[in-house]
Amino acid sequence: MGSEQNGRIKSLMPTGLLGRSLLILMTPMLLLQIVTVLIFFERHWDTVARQLSRGLAGDVVFVIDYLGQYPDPEHYEWIQNTARARMELDLFFERDAILERQITEPPFGLVSEELYVALDERLQRPFFFDLDLDDRKLEIRVQLKDGVMSIIAPRKRLYNSTTYIFFMWIAGSALILYGVAVIFMRNQVRPIRRLAKAADQFGRGVDVENFKPEGAAEVRMAATSFMSMRDRIGRHLSQRTALLAGVSHDLRTPLTRMKLELAMQQSSPGVDALKQDVIDMERMVDAYLAFARGEEGEKAVLTDIGKLLTDQVGEALRDGQQIDLHIEDSLEMELRPQSMKRCIANIMSNAGRYATNLSVRAGRRGQDYEIVFDDDGPGIPADKREEVFKPFYRLEESRNQATGGVGLGMTIARDSARGHGGEVLLEDAPGGGLRVRLVLPIGH
Repeated sequence: MGSEQNGRIKSLMPTGLLGRSLLILMTPMLLLQIVTVLIFFERHWDTVARQLSRGLAGDVVFVIDYLGQYPDPEHYEWIQNTARARMELDLFFERDAILERQITEPPFGLVSEELYVALDERLQRPFFFDLDLDDRKLEIRVQLKDGVMSIIAPRKRLYNSTTYIFFMWIAGSALILYGVAVIFMRNQVRPIRRLAKAADQFGRGVDVENFKPEGAAEVRMAATSFMSMRDRIGRHLSQRTALLAGVSHDLRTPLTRMKLELAMQQSSPGVDALKQDVIDMERMVDAYLAFARGEEGEKAVLTDIGKLLTDQVGEALRDGQQIDLHIEDSLEMELRPQSMKRCIANIMSNAGRYATNLSVRAGRRGQDYEIVFDDDGPGIPADKREEVFKPFYRLEESRNQATGGVGLGMTIARDSARGHGGEVLLEDAPGGGLRVRLVLPIGH
């Protein structure tokens, strides 16, 4: 039960750094303001309401007592004019009337309760009051021995407008402070977003230009570390390519010499076998160099993925493959064209070795662009699908080793896809065989 509640709470929390930072910053401020306002209203408003209620009750008692001592019309007229001019009270006397309703216990509400207590303590007569006579006035009715005295007073005699002004100032200043906090926090989060974007671009092989450390000291430190890592990886790839170029030269020279010497030999079963071994070695060296070289030296450019796929399918059709191509959406993406061509060509070539027909579907799926290859071959067992991505790994049971290449095709394909921030996934095709899904993120 506790874990479910924690899960619900976490689901309500903001996921972004900006939202969480604002939550951490504003929650204590909001709680402090709430506590301050509550304490103010509990004490200040209670005190003000008590004092105002006692003042109004005192004026009412004074009027009632004065009329009790001087009931003649001349004194009634004088107290009526004086109450209107000095106390802001309008007096209306209903002779021989009886108070139909009276209040015998404190009503709900701070102001109502305080006024009831003040009148009950001082008046010692049946009374009734209506604080909502209209938007500006209230009424107090008092039972006298010869009638009912109705006293109309302005609502401001009981309600202090400064309380609401104070509340508006608190709310207004809080909104201003929160707005300033949002602006400053967005400026602090922006460098982190730029760093994340630069890391994503670098992971997809896109050149990160005009990127420089900025923001807080910790963010600048992370950006500097990222730039150092980028330079180290670049140097490592350059050194690896240079080393492999030297290895390529060293291996090709003796292989070429062996081919020339074998060509001068008379044909025999042993010589023919050696010639085939030399050809296989050359193919293995070329495949290994293609895998190790990867995408080194190629820059990402805006490429029409639909046209690139169409061209590769066209080449495969010329080589005799049976391919059904359907492109739902074609869009331009930042890709390394040669690397992506090798990826697609290896997937289709792999299907061409072991299947008769191949279906290719391409289109946008949410934030990704997917190319799905469905063949009618023998497929790959589920427990072997990750194994085929290992360099030089070949399936011996379900795939013919004699025609299976050197075991680098799918390795190169996944390496290229991941170099673009994507992935190559193997699944069961709906009609039997193997489904290969090439998923590429759509850059923003």
